[in-house]
Amino acid sequence: MNRRKLVGLCTVAVTVLLGLLISSQTMLISAQNTQNSGVDREEPPPRPYNPYPPGILPADLNSEIARVRREVRFIFNQALGEMRALPPLTVTGQPPTLQGTGYQAVQTLGKLLNFDENMSPFQNRACAFCHMPYAGFSGPIPSVNLTMIAYPGSFQFRAGKRTAQRYTYSPRYPVLELYPDQNLLFGGNFWDGRSTGYLLQSADAEQAQHPPVDTQEHALPDTACIAFRLESAVYKSFFEKIWGDILDIRFPGNTEDICETPGGAKVFGTDVTPIKLSPEDRAKANSVYDHWGQSISFFEDSPQVSPFTSKVDANINGLYTYTPDELAGAILFAGKGNCNSCHIDGQRTLLKPGQTDTGTYATNARPLFTCFGYSNLGLPLNPRDAFFYQTTPDFFGFTANPLGFGYRDLGLGTFLRSGFGSAPNPNETWTELAPRMDGRQQVSTVRNVAMTPPQCPTTEAPGPYFQKEFFHNGYIKSLKQLVHFYNTRDKFPFPVTSGHCPPGKTEKVDCWPMPEVPNNIDMTVGNLGLTDQEENQLVIIMQALNDGFNPSNPSVSTYPDINTFTGKCMTGGTAATQGNNTLIPTPPLPPCASAVCGVAPLPTKPIP
Repeated sequence: MNRRKLVGLCTVAVTVLLGLLISSQTMLISAQNTQNSGVDREEPPPRPYNPYPPGILPADLNSEIARVRREVRFIFNQALGEMRALPPLTVTGQPPTLQGTGYQAVQTLGKLLNFDENMSPFQNRACAFCHMPYAGFSGPIPSVNLTMIAYPGSFQFRAGKRTAQRYTYSPRYPVLELYPDQNLLFGGNFWDGRSTGYLLQSADAEQAQHPPVDTQEHALPDTACIAFRLESAVYKSFFEKIWGDILDIRFPGNTEDICETPGGAKVFGTDVTPIKLSPEDRAKANSVYDHWGQSISFFEDSPQVSPFTSKVDANINGLYTYTPDELAGAILFAGKGNCNSCHIDGQRTLLKPGQTDTGTYATNARPLFTCFGYSNLGLPLNPRDAFFYQTTPDFFGFTANPLGFGYRDLGLGTFLRSGFGSAPNPNETWTELAPRMDGRQQVSTVRNVAMTPPQCPTTEAPGPYFQKEFFHNGYIKSLKQLVHFYNTRDKFPFPVTSGHCPPGKTEKVDCWPMPEVPNNIDMTVGNLGLTDQEENQLVIIMQALNDGFNPSNPSVSTYPDINTFTGKCMTGGTAATQGNNTLIPTPPLPPCASAVCGVAPLPTKPIP
């Protein structure tokens, strides 16, 4: 066979193979879109890609995904009704202002954006899928909270690496900044601080911009896909009345195909802007994306999400008297429990010997119960985290975690290095701080940490309870465990990994496995000397921080949309051992991968 004929045959073969690949991908996308075209769209059936061993994915995952999606669509339609109920939007004055309705309009738009499933490749994921009101805007699926930790994204078998962080009061977190006297960073959003707020001067608005293009979440391949999807949104004109006529973008003919393919797909290579726009249209799309974040942030700051209506708020304002256990818990919170050193209540002063506190609670004080800082609490590696198993290419040729169990979550330290699994650090002067920040995760507000649906009135077994997950890696399954960890971490340490406590010892009770990241451990906790009753009283005061308390009708929550949960409560067991029936042994761990622990500046001591 001559060379020219051989080249011709090879060209034909390659063309056929490429055609088959594109056809297969198109068939998958078409199947998913067909599946999602009905009024009550269900999750696409499982695809060949499933890297998880048995027991990592919960058995009810598909039905629970369908449940949450129905709840999301219910609230989205509610938001449409709120939009239509607004009086006509009137812009007057200089600078132009939406007179009379500006607050309500932007907050309503943010709610629409937050609950809109169309903002994902397969039109099956909204921001709210991982953040529902009845869970304090954290993870709404009890079985996911109990097992795989992170929530399945638009391409179902992809999942992130951390718990769904609550975003009540997240707009109150300032822009990430360095406090020179302490040489520590405060502010920002996300567990690892990667949403700094440097551009929009709002960490929370920037936070809203990450999930739509996160390969494990919404997974849109280009930020311009948001503007493209808004072009066909039922609330398009509402968006334009608020933010102006910036949706008149000339999109190329292949935009729909691009936006229906999840980010990270091999077909995109390293191109993060596969939609080819003119500079003018790209600027408009960027502006739309900024307004997306700002609108959602304003919704999150609204009374629908962050209303300051807990028992604690009522007590501060003289409208409610603590029960004896609540009062004892509040005193422990600021004293023996040392919670107030990080989850600052803003009501007490740390006094020097000989000084006396002569102050009183400030009228209308609104403490946020966080210092906005970052701390490494010494949590064990959680082998249930779905991220560890995503080591092979999925249907689209994307591998989320080629490091497998060689991955270690260095939190803020990884972000400062612009490292694997985080985001680019926009301030290189901070990079040198990375070794001091290794293992540190954001100090969340305690507000709404205990929020559950009314029919599942607690997070604690035997219940009936709503199963939540706590801390960045979901290792802790009840507030009782959380307090007990703070209390006894250094009293019952064992040089083992999770699932390998010695015979006669009970993990999370009298055995705490070694920390995933041993550097920079917070030593203000670990051996507090609390009694069992005092631990329970701290749980009680945390429950008193749930929003929706009405002093005139204390048995009925006023928190918006808290009644939208249509799932089932759990019962049985004890809060001390909650979730222990789902513990699995950690496999033999390889050393921390060089892609994480080998990035300069190196950790101050080796991370196993």
